[in-house]
Amino acid sequence: MLTTNEIQDLVQGYGQRVNEGRTIKQIVEDGDLPRLKGSTILEGKVSDSVFGDRLKTKNGISIRLMFRGNRISTHDQNRGAIPFKDQVLAMNHAHMLGLVKDVLGSSQFEVPDLEPSSTVIPAENLDLIMLENVLRMFNAKSSTSTSLYQHWLQAKEDGLEKFNYAGHEIITNELSTNGKLSYLMDTPSTKDKIDKTIDPQFLFDNGVCTPSQYSQIRNSSTMAFGIVTEYLRNKGMVLVDTKTEHGINAKGQIVAADELYTMDSSRFWKLNDDGSLMTKDGSPVSFSKEFARGMVKEKGQQFTAEQSNQIAIRYIDGVQNLTGQEFKPDLRPRDERIIESTNMILDYLV
Repeated sequence: MLTTNEIQDLVQGYGQRVNEGRTIKQIVEDGDLPRLKGSTILEGKVSDSVFGDRLKTKNGISIRLMFRGNRISTHDQNRGAIPFKDQVLAMNHAHMLGLVKDVLGSSQFEVPDLEPSSTVIPAENLDLIMLENVLRMFNAKSSTSTSLYQHWLQAKEDGLEKFNYAGHEIITNELSTNGKLSYLMDTPSTKDKIDKTIDPQFLFDNGVCTPSQYSQIRNSSTMAFGIVTEYLRNKGMVLVDTKTEHGINAKGQIVAADELYTMDSSRFWKLNDDGSLMTKDGSPVSFSKEFARGMVKEKGQQFTAEQSNQIAIRYIDGVQNLTGQEFKPDLRPRDERIIESTNMILDYLV
């Protein structure tokens, strides 16, 4: 395992280098991946996707290549690039996928020799169900507008004894900051430019999914939450909340799409030996993007190089704690890594 000093040296010595490189759109336009020419390229807040009519497996299944970036988004705004973030989250996701794949299913294709830290993810181009499936076990302090915490603060300010959140009727004074909830709460949100927490009935009324589809997503996600919770218990951590996305594959099955149980999509808190929450300066010791959210002090803020390095160190430390494995970075230029991984994937699948 890399020590704190080794992580700091890694980020300071190679951080700028691993952040440099062209976007996948520019790589394709420059002709370095000719088999992707003419494909659709969607640039997201954090990762980019490539798909198209000609991008299919030997069996005719549509492929979506997801290119994980170093960008970090908070409060629905891009804040800059974090060294090694793409590789850290790829390793994080690959490890957690191994735990829950049998329960949630997966859109990913398995490609021999593709490293878990590969920032190019080969997956089936699903018919996405346009909701963010959010499960919460704690009233975690959060600055995001969709959080239970912010809705609870508003209810207290308004003097409400009860309030409704994502279809759950909640007694205001039964909650506390970072307190555990009485049950695992499903709190879906929309997948819009600005996300909004809604109740399941909204999904049905607006044709996002059917009641039976939502039941499957909720029930399988609840099982997966339990699996990850038990896994983390043995590592002295607790799963606070998580966000997953889902879609329908060529067989008509609902499977997980994109990342699972990463520090961007989930919150993990450290425990003391007696099982109580470990705290520092009054807050839980956390492995999640919330650390970065807390550094945002003004609208439109971009992280400085020093802040980006601090976040990178937290991500690397976090993935080692979560997986129990040493972080072994690929220090080659980002373009080289992307081109080699993409060609390896296409050679195998197409």
